[in-house]
Amino acid sequence: MIITDNHMHLYNHLRLKALKQFRQVGGTHVLLVSLLSHHYGILPSKGEDFRQIFEEHVRLVEKANEIVRAYAVLSVHPAEITILSKRWGVDRAAEIMKEALEIAGEYVSEGKAIAIKSGRPHYEVSEYVWKTSNEVLQHAFEVAKDVGCVVQLHTESYTREGMEEIAKLADGAGLSRERVVKHFSPARIDEFRELGFFPSVIAMGDNVLKAAQQGDRFVVETDYIDDRDRPGSVLGPKTVPRKIRELLQKGFDEDFVMKICKDNVERIYGIEMEI
Repeated sequence: MIITDNHMHLYNHLRLKALKQFRQVGGTHVLLVSLLSHHYGILPSKGEDFRQIFEEHVRLVEKANEIVRAYAVLSVHPAEITILSKRWGVDRAAEIMKEALEIAGEYVSEGKAIAIKSGRPHYEVSEYVWKTSNEVLQHAFEVAKDVGCVVQLHTESYTREGMEEIAKLADGAGLSRERVVKHFSPARIDEFRELGFFPSVIAMGDNVLKAAQQGDRFVVETDYIDDRDRPGSVLGPKTVPRKIRELLQKGFDEDFVMKICKDNVERIYGIEMEI
């Protein structure tokens, strides 16, 4: 049986040991997402500086594949606009992020990554930063359309109105809404089906069970951060396998698990998964 964590980070705490814990409780596949530039000790002055980050992340994913089946997602986190604008100003920060997204797209084209991550700030920003962040996000959608990949979406807390705004950006870029995966999704599967986006349900509390009760059009994640200052945040690496086991105990069968952990992942990311 395949059990997939759709969104996990490895940083400075357990590192690859986190994947060993994941495997010990039944985890088999994981999408590993790169972090913010400052996590790598870098303050980019141009998009090309992100290549160092992406190279380091791809090497980490190669090592991860000795433990489980791991896939690289390359992130240009929306919070970069705040970090970079302190040094370079908002407009140049946005240019750097757009350049970095194009480089991430190159890695996808070369088969080194399966998706990119973008979005808009999850915290309060000025109207101009908000507008500019949306422009960066639309560029991410354009890159994804060009290279044929998914955008994992990092945004403010879920609202239907907010997702409808983002849907218009995806439509404007010509990117299928099903290739937009909402990271850290609530268990509102029916609404996501109506919107056309694909929810990556955060495995907190009874979210996975609530999602399953609405159908099988979702994937599951921990958003494990692997920060030694916040061990276990957001959720620990064992969480997804344990939540999948709870579904089986509640009467959902292995076919259902394979739908959310294999079939959906294969369909939206365009990959083939093996145990």
